[in-house]
Amino acid sequence: MKIFKINAMVAILSGAACVGGQAVAKDYKNISIATEASYAPFDYKDAGGNLMGFDIDLGKDLCSRMKVECTVVEQAWDGIIPSLVAGRYDVILAAMDIQPAREKIISFTQPYIRTPIRFIAPAGSPLLEFKSDLDSLALDDVSPEERAALDKLGEALKGKKVGVQVSTTTESFMKELLPNVELASYDTADNMILDLNSGRIDASLSSLARLKPLTEKPEGKNLKIFGPNMTGGPFGKGTGIGVRKEDEQLREMFNKAIAEAIADGTMKNLSMKWFGYDATPLN
Repeated sequence: MKIFKINAMVAILSGAACVGGQAVAKDYKNISIATEASYAPFDYKDAGGNLMGFDIDLGKDLCSRMKVECTVVEQAWDGIIPSLVAGRYDVILAAMDIQPAREKIISFTQPYIRTPIRFIAPAGSPLLEFKSDLDSLALDDVSPEERAALDKLGEALKGKKVGVQVSTTTESFMKELLPNVELASYDTADNMILDLNSGRIDASLSSLARLKPLTEKPEGKNLKIFGPNMTGGPFGKGTGIGVRKEDEQLREMFNKAIAEAIADGTMKNLSMKWFGYDATPLN
């Protein structure tokens, strides 16, 4: 029977077993999955304390396809990669972007979704009057026109405080491409939105897959999305599942399951359910 257990208190040790000093390949009948549990609609807790969200549903589907028993481990974001490397769990399924700095430490599956990054501010904010000369910025190789658009964005944010979650691609983007804008870093996205609603910060930025559903909920009803759709560069190649570099067999198992979920429309259905639009990668 295929089982997907959710237990925030359990962390299963992973990696190769050793017999007589020799490494033996793992059969992967049991896989432990780390998630953050505070980044709706990807992963969060409902009123009863149950883990919910896109990544939770996706994990159930992928584990079923791979015919393995999976256990979800709750992990704070700032320690999620070090704990993977240390062997506390097998994979990270937590809305993690495939980004070069992370790829130096761990490996990733193919992207399972791709979603642009946008800014958000309270209704009535002068920032909502900002109009970018470009609707989309692909930041892998910033053109003079894109640099000019970023400079215009930086000028609009001058004197404002922008919230970012610590150790994220949005934090990297702000420090790398808008270094003169004042930042406020948060341990969780939920705390960032609390401060945005209370006026302690002027704006924040996150993936459209998070922001669009947020604006349709009570805690986001006074918030509006603005600015260009931004992809690539500091934001990486899309959202993937993180694995240790030595666990190539496990990575390929997930790649196969992800490809199947994309091909049969499951990824589209899940993204429509949780984000309100199709975030399936185009290639």
